[in-house]
Amino acid sequence: MERNYFVHESSYVDEPCEIGDGTKIWHFSHVMAGSKVGSRCNIGQNVVISPQVVIGDNVKIQNNVSVYTGVELEDDVFCGPSMVFTNVTNPRSHVSRKDEYRKTLVKRGASIGANATVVCGNTVGRYAFIGAGAVVTRDVPDYAMVVGNPGRVVGWMCQCGVKLDLSRDPQKSDSATCATCGTSYVKENGEVSEAARG
Repeated sequence: MERNYFVHESSYVDEPCEIGDGTKIWHFSHVMAGSKVGSRCNIGQNVVISPQVVIGDNVKIQNNVSVYTGVELEDDVFCGPSMVFTNVTNPRSHVSRKDEYRKTLVKRGASIGANATVVCGNTVGRYAFIGAGAVVTRDVPDYAMVVGNPGRVVGWMCQCGVKLDLSRDPQKSDSATCATCGTSYVKENGEVSEAARG
């Protein structure tokens, strides 16, 4: 059967797994059996994709990232170089906890910066932006910009990746329009969403 994706000769793809059309898997990477990778993804150098991982379409995973069992990445997610996922909250070398893996969900369009850590059991919202080196220890709202250790919301981001001029006060309603792409947003009860069109 013809393969419609690229795998560098130094990488391993175990069977069975699913890899979508147009995906590229670069040097020294390992896609393990039972994983699913969507179409048009770019898997960088030295990336591990563990069993049962689900990766959507058009996902970019930069060098030195391990995507462990229990992690799901929706469409259009960006994982920066050397960022870290975990899947157990209390690991011990001498105690097997494979039946205790906790789910981590990164929703559509989210970006995770270089050297950031996403602690397992949390959800990163749609189009959220996790700054370089941040440590995510709780759920991240849609469109939130998170920095620091532990990570904290310091602002809001447009789908196109430009910071929005919205209040940080969770009690204050607000609205803003992206100066770059023109998309409008509203913030109510501490949550940001795209404004209704029309």
